[in-house]
Amino acid sequence: MVKYRFVFLISAFFMLCLYAFPSFSQSQRRIIQLSGVVLAEEDNGRVVQLPGTHIYVPKAGRGTITNSLGFFSMPVLAGDSVIISSVGYERQHYIVPDHTSEYLTIVIEMVQDVTFLKEVQVMAFPTEEVFKEAILALNIPTDNSKIDQKNLNQELLALMLKTTPMDGPMNQRYYLDQWAASQNNRFGPVMNPFLNVFNWAKFFQSLKQDGKKK
Repeated sequence: MVKYRFVFLISAFFMLCLYAFPSFSQSQRRIIQLSGVVLAEEDNGRVVQLPGTHIYVPKAGRGTITNSLGFFSMPVLAGDSVIISSVGYERQHYIVPDHTSEYLTIVIEMVQDVTFLKEVQVMAFPTEEVFKEAILALNIPTDNSKIDQKNLNQELLALMLKTTPMDGPMNQRYYLDQWAASQNNRFGPVMNPFLNVFNWAKFFQSLKQDGKKK
């Protein structure tokens, strides 16, 4: 029993030594405040700050991201391997040197990760021969006047005018007209359309015309 207890104590001692040595060595490494700016070159050659870039130390499990100006700042240890990554750019690696000062400022320039994809042609026909046959079989009218008459049909244009909703400029114009009318009538009484005799005359006239058509 005493023998097993002695072996257990020896094993525990070695385990404590193994865990203590890395902590001791890490405590000897100097803490440095790493700051910097991440830059990138656009297609037009202009160099800009790159926001949202990930600055990460994998072994330590800590990191940060750049702000809207591409600036970052985080505490690191001398000798740490820092990974700088951003979507659309190649990953960069930086080893923190044993700097004499407690502060270190760097400038990182990212390189675009350009991937060229193979050209893909999308066709409505299975083969090129079938496509050519379909093109040759097209019956294109030679007289364009019939096409113009069909597009300028009065009934069709009236239906389009009736069913097409107002777009942005038309809605804006309608609102401005209503606002101008309200400004003109703000110092006077507002007329009720139901009390307008001219509107009633137009209404009865339209009823008579509808009755004659029937």
